[in-house]
Amino acid sequence: MSRTMIQAAVTMNQLQQKLDLIGHNMANSQTPGYKTRNSEFSSLLTQQINNLNTPENAVNRLTPEGIRVGSGAKLGAINNDFSIGSLQTTNRALDLALRNERHFFQIQTGEPGALETNYTRDGSFYLQPTSAGADAVMLTNGDGEPVLGQNGERIIIASGFEGIEVRDNGQIVVERNGELQVVGAVGIVEITRPHLLEAAGGNLFRLPDAGELGYVMDEVVEQIGVTNLLVESGMLEQANVDLATQMSELMVAQRAYQFNSRTISTTDQMMGLINQLRS
Repeated sequence: MSRTMIQAAVTMNQLQQKLDLIGHNMANSQTPGYKTRNSEFSSLLTQQINNLNTPENAVNRLTPEGIRVGSGAKLGAINNDFSIGSLQTTNRALDLALRNERHFFQIQTGEPGALETNYTRDGSFYLQPTSAGADAVMLTNGDGEPVLGQNGERIIIASGFEGIEVRDNGQIVVERNGELQVVGAVGIVEITRPHLLEAAGGNLFRLPDAGELGYVMDEVVEQIGVTNLLVESGMLEQANVDLATQMSELMVAQRAYQFNSRTISTTDQMMGLINQLRS
């Protein structure tokens, strides 16, 4: 296979991943708390061919001598855009929107014995019965995974209350027999280095192993206590996906894919002509 066909095939493979990423962003444009994922491309190894060695070739030349032949491009990195999306009023007591772009809710995932703490901006929470029975309910996300409180434990609320609300400091208040009771507080953390977060699926993020990247967990994840103006109750943060930007990036990626595809077909035609001349 010729060098040009290899370059085009490699680049097309990476462009397909970018197209998939754009499609994922557009498909989640209505997902609460979703963060746009942006891609960055980088060049693969290049080969320097010094085919111009005579001094006359350097006269009035503005570019370096020789020819630099590349090997294509690759998807170098996928970055999350953690800017705050627009807030939508739902008037639902358990819909919460975070005010600070570095603040996250804590969600417990995994099976017993292999539990993991993930983070999300999606504040659409629900009450579900616990395994203990109907005497208590637990605060969960839309997938039924427990929401952690400020003490790092699951939020369990005894049933039999008439109403429930969440204050702007994260405290959960229920009404029993005409009296208000504070039964817990939603655990909110600040991620000081959000670029470390990686997608965990289900609109969740996780932090990679601290030993691999050499960071200290306590310096990256800071617990936020009971502080006013943490959340907006009865509101949800919408996805920060800009559909106009995604459409323009989609067109650019499709054209690049088309050009590389045409490179392969043109090279194939040229090789066919050469074979005909040889015969």
